[in-house]
Amino acid sequence: MDRLTLNYVWKQKPIPVVLRRTGRGEKLRVRLPFADDNRQWLQNGRRMTPEWISGDHAYWELPKSWFNDFVDRALQRYGRVYIIQPYREQEICARACQEAQGHECQCSCMGANHGTGNDGSWFEVSDTFSTRWGQRELACRLLTLR
Repeated sequence: MDRLTLNYVWKQKPIPVVLRRTGRGEKLRVRLPFADDNRQWLQNGRRMTPEWISGDHAYWELPKSWFNDFVDRALQRYGRVYIIQPYREQEICARACQEAQGHECQCSCMGANHGTGNDGSWFEVSDTFSTRWGQRELACRLLTLR
């Protein structure tokens, strides 16, 4: 996703934002509209206390295990919540397409890999199915309470 858009989402103030991080030992990062009870609301009676990280782009850090509960409760309290999370796009193609001659293509890649060969980045499941994963990127979605 475009960095400018992610920065805008992270810096905006009216809608809560959660950055779901997946690395070992990494915690959730959360930004909320200001309220005096944010720490208590985030803690929600749990033993652990959310950690406030101050600075230019201050945020709360929460355990990863609080993710689903945080999203559910943020939707109830604010009606909307942004989720920023890592993803990797999957490409699907086939050896027949990659080794094709001519212009006719009936593959799900819509011709993007037609006749290009396999450079070793594809995992061949069978003669009719190959897959590869793109680089890790961040995606953003806005959930809205119905």
